[in-house]
Amino acid sequence: MPERAAPGPLAAGAAARPAVVELVYFNAGGGHRASALALQAAIARAGLPWTVRLTHLFEVLDPTARFQQWTGMEPEDLYNRRLARGWTLGLAQELRVLQGMIRWSHRALVRRLATHWQQAAPDLVVSLVPNFNRALGDSVATALPGVPFVTVMTDLADCPPHFWIEPGVAGQHIVCGSPRAVAQARAAGCAEGRIHATSGMVLSPAFHEPPAQDRAAERAALGFAGEQPVGLVLFGGEGSRAMLGIARRLADTPLILACGRNAALAGALRALPARAPRLVLEYTRELPRYMRLADFFIGKPGSGSLSEAVQMGLPPIVTRNRWTMPQERYGAEWVQAGGLGLVLPGFAEVARAVQALQRDLPRFQAAVRRQHNRAAFEVPGVLAGILAQARAAGTPATWLRAA
Repeated sequence: MPERAAPGPLAAGAAARPAVVELVYFNAGGGHRASALALQAAIARAGLPWTVRLTHLFEVLDPTARFQQWTGMEPEDLYNRRLARGWTLGLAQELRVLQGMIRWSHRALVRRLATHWQQAAPDLVVSLVPNFNRALGDSVATALPGVPFVTVMTDLADCPPHFWIEPGVAGQHIVCGSPRAVAQARAAGCAEGRIHATSGMVLSPAFHEPPAQDRAAERAALGFAGEQPVGLVLFGGEGSRAMLGIARRLADTPLILACGRNAALAGALRALPARAPRLVLEYTRELPRYMRLADFFIGKPGSGSLSEAVQMGLPPIVTRNRWTMPQERYGAEWVQAGGLGLVLPGFAEVARAVQALQRDLPRFQAAVRRQHNRAAFEVPGVLAGILAQARAAGTPATWLRAA
């Protein structure tokens, strides 16, 4: 076990060294890692004197990478490849199969995770992943009794059962980024003191920075001269072949097409003919900059991309249909209920939708501006309060257990 300071009074020991906070993520879809990085940055920005560690869940569960040796791919790769190809039909049924396998493996998962917690000795464990929260919560309680376990939802709503909210895990704190998620936590029987409401999803600090000084000049430098609205097309970190159909149907619309890590898709999009200016991006850390230069958003109703778009003032055009992933369906409801943009049954009608959105763009932009997401500033305070409460209650500090 790692060395700790010599035992002493609990308060003095807690003040003598920074708290160790472990953020758990995985790479399925990319949004969970992005949320973990955003939360890490938010904690640093808040000036909290913590040691923050990012922990890849599957590296703990499979430290020798046996899955990769047997299959030639990471555990998340199959899911990410399906997203890139747009093969999302049937994922609702597959989700229940996955959850059944996780329940069947629960004891083994708890043992593996408990060993990790005993070695890492964090003061606070924060999950930014779905499906594994029962195993994570039970393992923390087994290895480090009294250490708080927090789940920060990276979706606007839960997809019950056993997705984000696990009422069977007595110690789970749940951070909810929407009134719907708060209502779901209450309905599931979570204790009121363990439900923490925030104003949205945790976004990177870059999405909270002031806009560029000369937006028109930046747009012109990228080829977007004039006043015609520019659309930003984004389907998460892996892109989607649905972007090809959108680009073909919007040949007369200026577009920024963000393909993430999908270089093949980017090449195919660059090869398409277009009558309006077009910028095709592969993976970039400057996505907030490009969002500021756009006027509206086209993509899937994932909570991360939607929240980023709305934060940047972009009314969204999204779809809801059989291919919409279960955890993303509420995103479409959120858009519709707030009058933030348009929800389509499919992208076959995207050209007509863009025309309708542009005709009423000021109204949609005003609705988007009414959203005030301050979660990046709220969640660090929530975590600090949970940690302080645990220490005030006399939770054995990890330095004391490890000494």
